[in-house]
Amino acid sequence: MTVTYTARVANARFCGFSKLLLAWKGSIYKVLYKEFLAFFAMYTAISITYRFLLYDDQKRYFEKLAIYCNHYASLIPMSFVLGFYVTLVVNRWWSQYTSIPLPDRLMCVLSGGLQGSDERGRLLRRTMMRYASLSALLILRSVSTAVFKRFPTMDHVVEAGFMSRDERKKFEGLHSPYNKYWIPCVWFTNLAAVARCEGRIKDDHTLKLLLEELNGFRGKCSMLFHYDMISVPLVYTQVVTLAVYSFFLVCLIGRQFLDPSQGYPGHDLDLYVPIFTLLQFFFYAGWLKVAEQLINPFGEDDDDFETNWLIDRNFQVSMMAVDEMYGDLPMMERDRYWNDSNPRPPYTAATLFVLRKPSFQGSTFDMAIPKEEMHFQPLEDIAENLEESGGRHPNMDLFNRLLSAAPSPTGFMGGALRRTSAQLQRLRHSPSIDQCTSDDDDDSGKIGKGGSLPSGLETQSTVCSFWEEKSARTPLLEVQFVAAQERREGHPAVNKEVRRVEGKSDEEWQIREESGKAESTREETQTPVSLLPSSPQSSRELSTQSASAIPFTSRHPSAFVFHPAAHSSLEHCSSQPAINQNRAPSVIPKPPFGGNKMSFLTVPSYNEPSRFRSVSMGSELPGS
Repeated sequence: MTVTYTARVANARFCGFSKLLLAWKGSIYKVLYKEFLAFFAMYTAISITYRFLLYDDQKRYFEKLAIYCNHYASLIPMSFVLGFYVTLVVNRWWSQYTSIPLPDRLMCVLSGGLQGSDERGRLLRRTMMRYASLSALLILRSVSTAVFKRFPTMDHVVEAGFMSRDERKKFEGLHSPYNKYWIPCVWFTNLAAVARCEGRIKDDHTLKLLLEELNGFRGKCSMLFHYDMISVPLVYTQVVTLAVYSFFLVCLIGRQFLDPSQGYPGHDLDLYVPIFTLLQFFFYAGWLKVAEQLINPFGEDDDDFETNWLIDRNFQVSMMAVDEMYGDLPMMERDRYWNDSNPRPPYTAATLFVLRKPSFQGSTFDMAIPKEEMHFQPLEDIAENLEESGGRHPNMDLFNRLLSAAPSPTGFMGGALRRTSAQLQRLRHSPSIDQCTSDDDDDSGKIGKGGSLPSGLETQSTVCSFWEEKSARTPLLEVQFVAAQERREGHPAVNKEVRRVEGKSDEEWQIREESGKAESTREETQTPVSLLPSSPQSSRELSTQSASAIPFTSRHPSAFVFHPAAHSSLEHCSSQPAINQNRAPSVIPKPPFGGNKMSFLTVPSYNEPSRFRSVSMGSELPGS
């Protein structure tokens, strides 16, 4: 029986393996003690000869030989050669065990797939399962010495009940120079086809599943045969064996204790028992013995596979599964935890400590995160940061953080930034435009009652909102940019065109320009006026008014001129972050008249439904 000590090392404790060192069956002492005694006897004989039988000149020659052998013995790569060889053998040993054919899967498929509780159905199931066991027996009899000793001839196989006499005649009547362990598997497939024709196997899928399991069973039998035929290359085994034996033959001379009076380096101490040389022999020779035992696990060593036990177990279990247990079902009843939504089996007093342990929730379950780092960041801010970081040096992020943490230099830059924001905001449009909103997630930048927008050092993205009107009218044809400065410098054609579009006299323009200058002076000391669109109701009401342009001026050097026939699309540009779409829009204040900028918007009146599209720098915001 295979030596099993798993329960003795179930728990790691102090000197847990020390008790295993006293075991004899399957131990290294039992395998190696003869070689160990032979090596020690030869070492002792050489030592006695050197000390008591040799003359002085012979001793000097032996000492030189011992030093030479000890110096060059280290050139033999013992650890390298033995390590690879033992690793190869151990992997091969476990693969051979997994190749042993087990009937468990086959018997489950056969018990559920081949129907019939009558004698015919029982005979089919038992015969097919016996054929599978016979195939495993034949292959094990071919590779295992223990199984061959149990069944030396086919008469023993017939007498054991694995094969009938008629089956033996048919088996021996099939002449083949090769191993015929596969013949019972063919008999199995033939019986499966008969059962399918009789309707005992209900469908082709079940037949296919049954034959697949049989082929897997037969494949393992074939693997055992090939493992027995294809061994580890003989040259590798010879190299390892020669390396170990030659190394310790050299050690018999090179590891001798020499006369300390001669003053040889490393020979200051004279001992009679070479302790470390014996330990080295024990380890290396024991390593080689491990490979010798595992290279063929189908023998009769202490740790070889129990093939006879496997034959008995597999045959008994398979027959019970397809015969006695066929159609045998216990009565179904409600389990103990039928009405319990959290069933938990009980614990004994010895295992109660398991219940006290908290359930594992994950390695990051108890991770602590600062509270200020737990807030979600708006996607608009993340996209804006990505755009900014993509076109500058990575160290600029740290620099901007330092600037944001420092006090804002409003004393000398606040006014300039506000004026710049005001210039960007003064692109006025007609009140007849449909609803326009801006998204702003920063609470500090919300539009208040005063209609002001925040200004500061923060970088702000420009959001452009477009309304494309679904109308059959002609789209916006052209936009003419007219410089107010050119008008002042004496371009009468431009001045006339502007006044012609607006329909105002020179006196009226002069009055409005003067009032615009005064209003611009007041705006420089205030926050720029918001240009939020009016509500839908007010837009529709104002759209009935005349389409003539409403002039307004600012300090911007240019103005827009929209012809009356142009419509269908209008752009509103804002330097502020986007405001939430769901926020109610504010009423557009009446554009002031004055300043050095002139903008004329001529938009026709209509009440068709509109579609909104918002475009941001680097991202697109969903419209409503």
